[in-house]
Amino acid sequence: MLQSLRDKMHGWPAIIVVVIAIFAMSFFGIEGYFSSHIETFVAKVGKNEIDQQQFQDAMNRVRQQQRAQMGDQFDPTLFDKPEFKQRILDELISQRLVLQANEDLGMRVSDQSLRDAIAAIPAFQVDGKFDPGMYRAALASAGQTPDAFQDSVRTSLQSSLLSDAISGSTIITNADIDRYLDIKLQRRDIRYFVVPRPAPADSQVTDAQVQDYYKAHQADFMNPEQVSLKYIEVNAADLKSDTQPSEDELKKRYQDEIQRFGMPEEREVSHILINVPKNATPAQQKAALDKANKIAAEATPENFAKLAQQDSEDLGSKLQGGDLGWLQKGVTNAAFDTAMFALQKGQISKPVLSDEGYHIIWLRDVHSGQAKPYAEVHDQLLKEATTADHDRMYSDVAGKMTDLTSQNPGSLEPAAQALKLQIKEVPLFGRDGGQGIAANPKVIAAAFSTDVLASGNNSSLIDLGKTDSIVVRVDKHVPASPRAVAEVHDAIVKKILDQRIADAAHQKADVLVDRLSKGEDMATVAKAEHADLQTVSQIQRVQQGVPVPVLTQAYLIPHPVDGKPQYADVPLDQGSYAVLAVDKVEGGDLSKLTPDDRQQLYRQMMQVYGGAETQGYIDMLKADTKIEIAKDRM
Repeated sequence: MLQSLRDKMHGWPAIIVVVIAIFAMSFFGIEGYFSSHIETFVAKVGKNEIDQQQFQDAMNRVRQQQRAQMGDQFDPTLFDKPEFKQRILDELISQRLVLQANEDLGMRVSDQSLRDAIAAIPAFQVDGKFDPGMYRAALASAGQTPDAFQDSVRTSLQSSLLSDAISGSTIITNADIDRYLDIKLQRRDIRYFVVPRPAPADSQVTDAQVQDYYKAHQADFMNPEQVSLKYIEVNAADLKSDTQPSEDELKKRYQDEIQRFGMPEEREVSHILINVPKNATPAQQKAALDKANKIAAEATPENFAKLAQQDSEDLGSKLQGGDLGWLQKGVTNAAFDTAMFALQKGQISKPVLSDEGYHIIWLRDVHSGQAKPYAEVHDQLLKEATTADHDRMYSDVAGKMTDLTSQNPGSLEPAAQALKLQIKEVPLFGRDGGQGIAANPKVIAAAFSTDVLASGNNSSLIDLGKTDSIVVRVDKHVPASPRAVAEVHDAIVKKILDQRIADAAHQKADVLVDRLSKGEDMATVAKAEHADLQTVSQIQRVQQGVPVPVLTQAYLIPHPVDGKPQYADVPLDQGSYAVLAVDKVEGGDLSKLTPDDRQQLYRQMMQVYGGAETQGYIDMLKADTKIEIAKDRM
């Protein structure tokens, strides 16, 4: 066969085949025949992908928020549940759809809006005013650069542009407000009495009935499942460092981070903005540049404020003569930043192009940064270095503890011996927790997890605090077990009798409601039942002195017809019942509502209606967009 193939590959047909093959490989790349594309997205929204890193970043943000909000009640196992992951992914998908809609509609966040939003964040303020030093220090401690933080804030602001626009276009009329208030402030006249608890039809409970009830409700009569634990702990507060940072090391740290100990250079700036439309044509771009060049040629320090008020298209600074205040490096966009720091005091720039348009920049003044002397910050540097040393030691020991307990999943001994840690114990506790660390939801979740309880393995590292972690394992497991019938006999008898009484009370209340509906007088019926008839006029949805079940049922009963009351029985606590009559229904008295109250309600309704409309728009975008989800990568 090979010989035949070789014979056929001689001559001009073989040359043509070879030429075609060489052309194909050179055009497409020979690697295309051997490589394959591996998809890594968690979701694909149209042509945009949400990759695993973006999904994990979102999960981490939510985890940090919940940890900060819930403290010791934080449950990390929630983040392992598929439905929770899907909820986070749905939010990312909605965000992508909204950002794409913003792009399509030409909606964007201006640099001035971004600056205003950042300046309004309390964490960056001192005495209620934006402080550049505080801003820089906060970002440094969080491990973020100004550019990355500004991008995240801009994205957040962009996400709200669409909902703000939709909410702003929502129409709420006075008639809508009146209808809502009429229902919300509706008043009703009611009467009610509580049916005295009757004696059970049969007060005898046999052993057979107890046994039957016990079998039918055995889950109610169980000794709870319990575990006791052993654990090892690493806490930075317990770690002792053998070394202290030297003066030379502290001075080097001071020099390396000197910008932290003083104000960086600041520049007082004004600007004039000439907008360039989104997706501008060449003609529009040229017109904007020509206008900017003309203004720049006319601008002087003396007339700059007037020109800004007359020609600037930045509404945020226009009325202030283009004044942007004192700015540091990294606060504005890159093009503006570069031009601003290239100017000398008093100079006015040529037009500078940014995403917003053309800026003419006037550098009015400069403050050079001055650092605090080393002696003044020595103690701070020493404390930071010592803390950092403890944190490094903690990270090192915690990492080794994780490795050793993972490598020896059936025992804590190897890790305890290698790291010189004491194995501590926790006495028996159930799924509702116990004392000490057994009250921590994360410890409870780990103790009763399949891997630790059923498989007998060490837990993964459990964070009790920022620098305090433990690894636990189950020492003793006591499965849930049914309590003996004799032990719960009296409790079962009481439950059976209570149920008989509740059934008798319900039956009695039904009979009384039927009698009242046929025209009997309610006061006479209540007196015959030795019950106190309560009459309450003008009740509202929130009312003191009326049992909550009665109040709730009072607003579920239909309106009286032709002046005839409407009746119902109402279950109360401990198997008792009330008989209720609604005599009269009146709409809300809108005359008592102040203009401020109406305005507040208007804003609330705008927010609710706008939110519903925004969600409806997002649902429409989802329906019109091809969305692929890779559940196995979540």
